[in-house]
Amino acid sequence: MLRVDLVGHGLTEAVRKARFPVDEPLDESGLAALRGGAPLTGARVRTGPERRARETADALGLSGEPDDRLRDLDAGSWRGSDMGALAQDQLFAWLTDPEFRGHGGESVTDLVARVRFWLAEIASAGHDTVAVTHPAVIRAALLVVLDAPATSFWRIDVPPASITRLHHRGSWTLRMG
Repeated sequence: MLRVDLVGHGLTEAVRKARFPVDEPLDESGLAALRGGAPLTGARVRTGPERRARETADALGLSGEPDDRLRDLDAGSWRGSDMGALAQDQLFAWLTDPEFRGHGGESVTDLVARVRFWLAEIASAGHDTVAVTHPAVIRAALLVVLDAPATSFWRIDVPPASITRLHHRGSWTLRMG
């Protein structure tokens, strides 16, 4: 049986202030929450390329390779913007239409396709993996595992520093608790 642990990055100022991230570090409370976290051993480690993912891995004592497929959902021209500062019709479209690319970045369906391919490669390679990544990537992985529609993307809450475990035995399953 193959195991994949998806670790959400720690808390950042952008998360706290409902702002689209750029490439910010973890804040002090984000770092503090990770210290003494659950040990994740016996697996190869991959991280999203962003600073917040790499710092999360470091805080957990994990040394791993950056993997561009674990990068955050690209918010395009919205990077660094407060959500409240956006035109409400654009924000509504982004939250309800998984094909939305009005910000010039990546759509939810683009992200789901990227994560589907990554999971297929992990299953094919057969190595237990710890992936330190972003809530959006974890949501996309859950949609793939549960064969859920992309319209369900925003209905999954992934808290900072959470761990989501997947197993693969011919197909992917979600392991709770």
